[in-house]
Amino acid sequence: MATHGKRYLAAAATVDRSKTYNSAEACAAVKAAAKAKFNETVDVAVRLGVDPRHADQVVRGTVVLPHGTGKTVRVLVVTQGEKAKEAEAAGADFVGLEFLQKLKDGWLECDVIVATPDVMGQLGQLGRVLGPRGLMPNPKAGTVTLDVAKAVREIKAGKIEFRVDKTGNVHVPIGKASFSEAQLAENLQAFMDTIMRAKPAAAKGVYIRSATVSSTMGPGVRLETAGYK
Repeated sequence: MATHGKRYLAAAATVDRSKTYNSAEACAAVKAAAKAKFNETVDVAVRLGVDPRHADQVVRGTVVLPHGTGKTVRVLVVTQGEKAKEAEAAGADFVGLEFLQKLKDGWLECDVIVATPDVMGQLGQLGRVLGPRGLMPNPKAGTVTLDVAKAVREIKAGKIEFRVDKTGNVHVPIGKASFSEAQLAENLQAFMDTIMRAKPAAAKGVYIRSATVSSTMGPGVRLETAGYK
């Protein structure tokens, strides 16, 4: 049977498990409980009242967090010509068609891949490699686009993608424990507002069933969801 260490138990004692917290309170509680010796990531996990087995109830989308995620994101843009120059000017870390071969050879030193539509036929052949790692560009996520400069800038600014898993949960990072309470609360609110707008028309009953905010090594803090239906 798994047991928690003294640091976790001390942090957990600061959280009232019978209470639900508003955004500001939840972020303050998470920060106070983040006692690890590294800068912990702060995440939010949302349980949705949808059945992902049905295509019309799949929840997915993107959101640009006001204060970013606190993580340095390495962006690869697979394109050519003028679009390659635009991507470089926008701050892409890696640019060019030569990365198609590098990807085939096993190179995966990037966090997000952006591509123009004309190269998707070639990238599609790498679906078995990129798909499981969440790296395959997708029009719905804004990573298959002709406006590569905008895509790169948004990703660098803190754009994240979310998708409901097969159990009906969505889990995303909203910042770091080093962020201020206000920064975390604003990022959390931006995500919750976005996931509400992504509610499928086919979803019936309570849409946001529960939400929990936590740091990497800290206890979960239950978020008040009464304002979300």
